[in-house]
Amino acid sequence: MTRDAAAATPDDNQVRLTGTVAAVPQARVLPSGDEVVTVRLVVRRPPSTRQGAPTVDTVDCAAWRAGVRRTVASWAPGDTVAVEGALRRRFWRSPSGLASRYEVEVERGRRLGRR
Repeated sequence: MTRDAAAATPDDNQVRLTGTVAAVPQARVLPSGDEVVTVRLVVRRPPSTRQGAPTVDTVDCAAWRAGVRRTVASWAPGDTVAVEGALRRRFWRSPSGLASRYEVEVERGRRLGRR
């Protein structure tokens, strides 16, 4: 890709996942005073050409806005849910130094089915 073509193509960071809630969502107040509700989703990968057990990924998701926090906090383990958002890398200081993790910052979420 040429430099001009790369400049003309806007970056895009959109994530859409459908999966199963792995554990009870966790609400926290950060030292900054910000509130967040986090949840871990188990998402099956598409079938591959390899034989064997289905492969899954666990994906951490974070809801920052009040309405989205309420929605995510109402989910229960085993619920099937859909989330839309963006991939973010969050940094913080830990006892061993600077730490980071990737998570999906949830902009919209909905329950598709109860356990």
